[in-house]
Amino acid sequence: MATPSVTSNVMISTASTLPGDLVRLVASRLLAGDLLDYVRFRAVCAPWRSATASPRGRGIVDPSFHPRRWMMLPEGDGLYPGHPKLHDYIRLLNLDTGSLVRVQVLMLKDHCILDSLDGLLVLQRDHDTAILLLHPFTGDILELPPLSTLVPVMDEGLSTLSVKKQLSFLRSVFTAGTFVDGAVTVMLAFPRLFNVAFATPHDQRWTVSTWEYEFGRPALSSRGKIYVADTVGSDHTSKIYQIDTPLPNGVLQPPKLITTLTEDVLWSPVYLVECDDSEVLVVGHNDRYLSKIVVYKLADLIMGRYVPVSSIGDKAIFILAPRTLCASSKALHTITGDTVVYTHPMKQYLAQYHLTSGMWSPAMDECSLRGLAPGPSSLIHHIITCCSRERWNKGLLLRWRKDDARQPSGGYLRWAVKGDHRRGA
Repeated sequence: MATPSVTSNVMISTASTLPGDLVRLVASRLLAGDLLDYVRFRAVCAPWRSATASPRGRGIVDPSFHPRRWMMLPEGDGLYPGHPKLHDYIRLLNLDTGSLVRVQVLMLKDHCILDSLDGLLVLQRDHDTAILLLHPFTGDILELPPLSTLVPVMDEGLSTLSVKKQLSFLRSVFTAGTFVDGAVTVMLAFPRLFNVAFATPHDQRWTVSTWEYEFGRPALSSRGKIYVADTVGSDHTSKIYQIDTPLPNGVLQPPKLITTLTEDVLWSPVYLVECDDSEVLVVGHNDRYLSKIVVYKLADLIMGRYVPVSSIGDKAIFILAPRTLCASSKALHTITGDTVVYTHPMKQYLAQYHLTSGMWSPAMDECSLRGLAPGPSSLIHHIITCCSRERWNKGLLLRWRKDDARQPSGGYLRWAVKGDHRRGA
């Protein structure tokens, strides 16, 4: 009987004889699902590695290598990324497969995390405010101009404030970007300042748009396009825009209206969320009493087809205004599929709306929902906190106060370290 080591060697020897075209076909299909499956596939043998592209060095500029469905998981208890007790490790959760991995990021002692873009971490370097994109798995870094280059050209209303206070406004940011043929353009939206700025890795400073960002919510990057939803007027009409990021040396064009939603289609507020890595969904209510939630495909709305989807399958949409994300219940068993996890608009508790039945229920048990911290924390706590960047990047968890169900809390939102360099983030 062959020993396990002999069997393993025979399997590797057989695998190494597979034709290169077949190896690349399998690798491309794995990469379309999850980057780490692709990495494990390349690790099987040297011929498979040589037949396929390494993500290292391409992890940022090539969007196929982005860790799109991975999100840094907040630790809770104030254990912010870079906390001495974490020994430079962060945890990353795959929202589709449930895989949980620890990754060492040595930069976090002198960088803070501002945002996440396609699974890439958006960092600010403490001493000079440079913005960096970090691929948590490959270690690839792309450096962008410092935030401080925006201080002289921002809103005149900030001119009376100190530079430190001006920078605190600039750290409250929504990030979007495009990655086309090796060219990277990153857009920063500052909802508190109604401004947008963009830059490439070759620029020395950020360029401010000639138009105002009046939406008050983040833009959504999806497959090289950027979308943003807005509600205007007393009639609750919602509009969805597309923003085309410029090519190098270009100009950031104003948002382009792609669809208008009257109140008989969707009652505001309206949210955008990406599911299945490519499908952009539009979520809102269908009546003024906000009792029902409906979900549309953005592609259908653009074509004038106003038919809501009947189900989102195993997916659960998480909304904590103004941010959203989508997770799968197949691997994350504490999550209920075909639901929208959202603060109940009338009763103001964290609820889940079941799209098929049209019923509301608590998103977690009463002890987890309003228990004292530290205390029991559901995985839902961790996931919904990912929508609250000011808690997510400080190691805090979002909770609803025991004595006031209407008030979500996450602790005292000052930075435990380097507050002067990180205020506002």
